[in-house]
Amino acid sequence: MPACGQRSRQSRATWQHCGVTAATHSTLFPPVPDSADAVLEGLDPEQRAVATALHGPVCVLAGAGTGKTRAITHRIAYGVRAGILQPSSVLAVTFTNRAAGEMRGRLRQLGAQGVQARTFHSAALRQLQYFWPKAIGGGMPRLIDRKIQLVADAAAACGTRLDRGELRDVTAEIEWSKVTQTVPADYPYAAAKTGRETPRAPAEIAHLYAAYEDLKRDRAVIDFEDVLLLTVAVLQDRHDIAEQVRAQYQHFVVDEYQDVSPLQQRLLELWLGDRDNLCVVGDASQTIYSFTGATPDHLLDFRAKHPDATVVKLVRDYRSTPQVVRLANGLLAQGHGRAADHRLELVSQRAPGPEPVHTEYTDEPAEAEGAARRIRELIDAGVPAAEIAVLFRTNAQSETYEQALADAGVPYQLRGAERFFDRPEVRKAGIALRGAARFGGNDSLLDDAVDLPSQVRAVLSGEGWTSTPPAGSGAVRERWESLAALVNLAHDLAAASPTATLGDFVAELDERANAQHAPTVQGVTLASLHAAKGLEWDVVFLVGVAEGMLPITYAKTDEQIEEERRLLYVGVTRARERLHVSWALSRSPGGRPNRRPSRFLDGLRPGTTATVGRPGTGGTAGVERGAGRDTAAVPRRAQRTPARCRVCGRTLTEAGEMKLMRCEDCPSDMDEGLYERLRAWRAVQAERSGQPDFCVFTDRTLMAIAEARPENSAELSRIPGVLSRKLRSYGTDVLSICAGQDVNEADADD
Repeated sequence: MPACGQRSRQSRATWQHCGVTAATHSTLFPPVPDSADAVLEGLDPEQRAVATALHGPVCVLAGAGTGKTRAITHRIAYGVRAGILQPSSVLAVTFTNRAAGEMRGRLRQLGAQGVQARTFHSAALRQLQYFWPKAIGGGMPRLIDRKIQLVADAAAACGTRLDRGELRDVTAEIEWSKVTQTVPADYPYAAAKTGRETPRAPAEIAHLYAAYEDLKRDRAVIDFEDVLLLTVAVLQDRHDIAEQVRAQYQHFVVDEYQDVSPLQQRLLELWLGDRDNLCVVGDASQTIYSFTGATPDHLLDFRAKHPDATVVKLVRDYRSTPQVVRLANGLLAQGHGRAADHRLELVSQRAPGPEPVHTEYTDEPAEAEGAARRIRELIDAGVPAAEIAVLFRTNAQSETYEQALADAGVPYQLRGAERFFDRPEVRKAGIALRGAARFGGNDSLLDDAVDLPSQVRAVLSGEGWTSTPPAGSGAVRERWESLAALVNLAHDLAAASPTATLGDFVAELDERANAQHAPTVQGVTLASLHAAKGLEWDVVFLVGVAEGMLPITYAKTDEQIEEERRLLYVGVTRARERLHVSWALSRSPGGRPNRRPSRFLDGLRPGTTATVGRPGTGGTAGVERGAGRDTAAVPRRAQRTPARCRVCGRTLTEAGEMKLMRCEDCPSDMDEGLYERLRAWRAVQAERSGQPDFCVFTDRTLMAIAEARPENSAELSRIPGVLSRKLRSYGTDVLSICAGQDVNEADADD
């Protein structure tokens, strides 16, 4: 909690209805907060607990749509703005360039420039490049972008013929081996121990793996995984270099911690040394990359490894309607295994919306046409194309939907293609805009351009942009969509800053390119479920949700089946308002209708019965302090169920209501005289300590005490807001006042 003197009171207006959502629904150019306290405004109680927990190990268990990125970026920004953290001493790591770019963009908007936000590989590569001359000497080997050709060459050297699919699968096995720190000789044992289904005999893959490593050495190249392996080796062998890195970075934040691999965990441990200033954020229910070596065990074992850790659970879902959240919770409730046992029960904070739609089609083309038809209707009704997504299990499914959307005249973009600022048309547009910003006075194109949007439109018209989009789909349409995104960004910048110039716009593009903070491209998104992680849309079409596809055919073990369930859960939780779930009975028209809807939908779609799994232990929203921190004289009870109004029984989500344990509108049985005596006592205590009144107890807490009228410490400790420290400091006085004694008068007599 914030120290006394800082704003700590939250009102319903500041966070409950302000729409604490992902960046896609926030203002593109918000004003930078004018103080450290202002950084905390708009956070809900649990997010604020994350933002103000700046020391020691912190574990944030964050359900989908609960504002985890918001919480951790505000945590970093608050620490920097309050002077507690030095920007250059903070290293925030995540798993994708997009996520790192978004984090840098948010930190910039919060006034926390200078913080390093990178992927594990990017951070390790910078360190490896810097220390290579000192640690190894000479020039660093060339880093190869893709290893599949090198694997093919290694197979040829071994006299092994691999088809395209086998080549991809063997490459994946080599990557898995390296991130799990498995050497070629140990591969057969490791594969058997973990139950991996190998594309070739394990001994043969071990032979190919060894040949691949030999070929890399001969050609003086390294791959992506080597960057982590070599950095780990340098930090383990050279204590002087390890200490230099630790002197640079004092505080670490790890996002998506459920996806960390053993190799990444080892690197993190070497960065930390014997320190514990680590904040990890994750959700075991969103572990969908185990095939790459990711494991949620480090997240689930964090409290055991760090008994002093502060654990904060975020379950208030600001993204999705109660109907979408109900389906998401239902999916996990039927799960099994350790991740399912520790699931978080989401509580929607949004107004009710339509029920998810479940649709069965005769074949896959009919399913694609049905989705395209509904999408066309939504766009015609005013839903922006950029707020609609079609999500599928495998990339091979996209072609059918690309064709169906093109036939319906619907613009689309493929997720997972090259990054926005790396596209040739965007690079060319940037050069043209930069030239116009410098020499625009001599450019006749700008003669009639009176404001920033018209200037950008004029410049981009020379690059092929027109006010009317081209017909059809394909590369021409994709180029137009890229340029249209720049035009839309110019409108947003002009709306936020009416005096912005073309030079300001170019500077904004440069900042965004450095942060990989791409503007929104206007088109329906087509993406695999894996590529959709971390994104969200108003409307989501989950297609191909049939047995054999979800779960995928090759998912055999219980662990693999559960990961497929979590993958569907990720898909469901991408939707804000509308969710369409569909499947086809056959693959092609006239085919045998032998498919059935996914088993994961049993009990969740109309007319079916659920198979309920074991109850989870993830708990509800709240903060748990470590055993070595602020230990209560009387332990607080762990919440296992949502807080409910003691008058009407409704689930409570607003902080003030949870303190009172009743709805605002429900009748109160508060002892008014007791409340006034508590207020008078609080004023004396605040004056003695030189603190504001609310630093003793807030009005809500005093109201809750006056309603509960506790008779002993155990009853008093159960009232939200009576933390262990306050129980020790003020418990005796409060209980005496509740018993009818005049504590202030007794103190005066003393």
